[in-house]
Amino acid sequence: MTQPILVDSHCHLDFPDFDDERAAVVQRALDAGITRMVTICTRLRNEPKVRAISEEFAPVFYACGTHPMSVAQEPMATVDELIKIAQHPKMVGIGETGLDYHYTSESAELQKTSLRLHIAAARETKLPLIIHARAADDDMAQILTDEFKNGPYTCVMHCFSSGAALAKAALDLDFYLSMSGIAAFPKSQALRDIFATAPLDRVLVETDSPYLAPPPHRGKRNEPAYTAHTAAKGAEVFGVTMQEFAAATTANFDRLFWKATG
Repeated sequence: MTQPILVDSHCHLDFPDFDDERAAVVQRALDAGITRMVTICTRLRNEPKVRAISEEFAPVFYACGTHPMSVAQEPMATVDELIKIAQHPKMVGIGETGLDYHYTSESAELQKTSLRLHIAAARETKLPLIIHARAADDDMAQILTDEFKNGPYTCVMHCFSSGAALAKAALDLDFYLSMSGIAAFPKSQALRDIFATAPLDRVLVETDSPYLAPPPHRGKRNEPAYTAHTAAKGAEVFGVTMQEFAAATTANFDRLFWKATG
């Protein structure tokens, strides 16, 4: 049987965890069947480094935005700024942006402002919005839904680990849910049950590396090659073969991240 072809739709290759062996990390991903990776810039001032990584490695694309946990420490992104960055041929998504009330609830109003600016940029560029949501399900569902009424846009709920209500709100807008290593943790059955209610054509897979390594690497540094472990669990959740799950999630990625198909 041929090796399944997968995509790591969300990783952080610019993080110092990878500085000593970035080329080896990319090669291990390729060896594991991960043919493309999207590395995420979480602070706009780091965009040149992230862009350079995408330019150095053919299988690597990038997205750019201001992470909600960084909004209070960073200059507020502008729509024009994001649109300008999006002109780069390997820049394929807007974000990650979103709301995090678990760690940074004190900046909630700034986060909401930043999120709406990123949505406007996603709407204008037709690039997918990449959402981080933690402990903010109600506000997140409300903003995503209200903004969609102002004009459609595409979106992925990155590293989805929220509740069933936010999953439904996202899926009702034809957004995507991305499965990370969390979904493979033994105690994540409730999360797996939420994914099982989603249409398979609305699911992506990711690592969020260097974080959230799936078993059998849990507790260690994560890397894009480990996408395969999460995908194996995803195949179980949906009752399909690894080949079928890989083909479906790759097709979903191509549909959403249309600029990364070249």
